[in-house]
Amino acid sequence: MGEKLRIAFMGTPDFAAHALRALCDSDHDIVCVYSQPPRPKGRGHKVQKSPVHELAETYDIPVFTPKSLKNADAQEQFAVHNIDIAIVAAYGLLLPLEILHAPKHGCLNIHGSLLPRWRGASPIQRAIWEGDEASGITIMQMDKGLDTGDMIAKSEMSLAANVTAAILHDALAEMGADLMLDVLTRLVTEGFLSAEKQDDALVTYAHLLKKSDGVVEWGQSALQIDRQIRALNPWPGVWAEIQGKRFKILEASLADVDFCGDTSVGTILNKEGLIFCGENTALRLNKIQPEGKKAMDFASALNGGYIDAEKIF
Repeated sequence: MGEKLRIAFMGTPDFAAHALRALCDSDHDIVCVYSQPPRPKGRGHKVQKSPVHELAETYDIPVFTPKSLKNADAQEQFAVHNIDIAIVAAYGLLLPLEILHAPKHGCLNIHGSLLPRWRGASPIQRAIWEGDEASGITIMQMDKGLDTGDMIAKSEMSLAANVTAAILHDALAEMGADLMLDVLTRLVTEGFLSAEKQDDALVTYAHLLKKSDGVVEWGQSALQIDRQIRALNPWPGVWAEIQGKRFKILEASLADVDFCGDTSVGTILNKEGLIFCGENTALRLNKIQPEGKKAMDFASALNGGYIDAEKIF
């Protein structure tokens, strides 16, 4: 095998753009890019191309945005590229067998978890929300199942107690790009990729996030709520009722509490923003956003009258 591979890249969001940039800066030939079609975004609903689409255009790579790959025309269009391998990262479309089998070495997926833990759509968020001690990247040979393919390579990182989804996203995006380049070097050198089957007994699923996942229940422990806040910002965002008003909670931290009274969960305990949670625990609200207002620290919310000082315990 030569030193240069003909590659199709398939991805959509920022996470995938990291890998595409690394591939474009390598010696390989990026023949084509597949991404989700441009869609309306933001308050103005302006139609925008995906981050991968925009990046591909800066490298003058042809971009294809089919709504489906299940029809014969799309499959034939893909096959004529005559590629050695396809690299897939957060693409957003299911790949039928005709697409999976078209490249000479099949399709490789950059997945943001240590498979078989957290198959599915939201592995980064779920690892934080569930308090995992580690996360990482798995490069997987794709098959017809959802993240069920054989594992080609893994890279692991420990998770700090204060890690957020944004921090972990960026770290894994870079890790995935580096690991994919290592895998392609192995393919060029050895001519094949050895792989390990996943242990089905260890499978967990990270289902697609919903807006309702962001609702805080103060009856949970402060630790559970802290993980939820760190996992679900910026999307879908986390919000709660405080003194009968709706607030987004952007940043919080665990706090010691020595309290055994009858106070209801969700009660603010002092002017430093300590709020009483389940299991006799407390969370400090560091940054909150009143409905329809800008984000602010707790002191500003108190001074601005968004928090009623008279109702603090």
